[in-house]
Amino acid sequence: MSDKKDLALQAIEVAKNSGKIKKGTNEVTKALEKGNAKLVVYAKDTQPAEIIMHLPILAKEKGVPCVEVDSREELGTAAGLALPTSSVAIVQEGESKKIITQIAKE
Repeated sequence: MSDKKDLALQAIEVAKNSGKIKKGTNEVTKALEKGNAKLVVYAKDTQPAEIIMHLPILAKEKGVPCVEVDSREELGTAAGLALPTSSVAIVQEGESKKIITQIAKE
């Protein structure tokens, strides 16, 4: 079994090239509320933690897989950003659909 965090980052990298992602907590929250998010990934080192605390709860309510990764840096890199980011949502899977399905099963 591969690491869920690695799969989540891989899914973001694939989706940014072949699908569509939303970056930043406001965008991610909107994607969840509209029911567009297929996968939500957030960074554990986000300060203050209140910024992202609602994401796992909202994702669970909407039945969306939600994964915590260790750092904003690695999340930003996976999303193709020069800056760290606290959260990313995949809204169009593109070629990352299989990876997201695998994450949802675990």
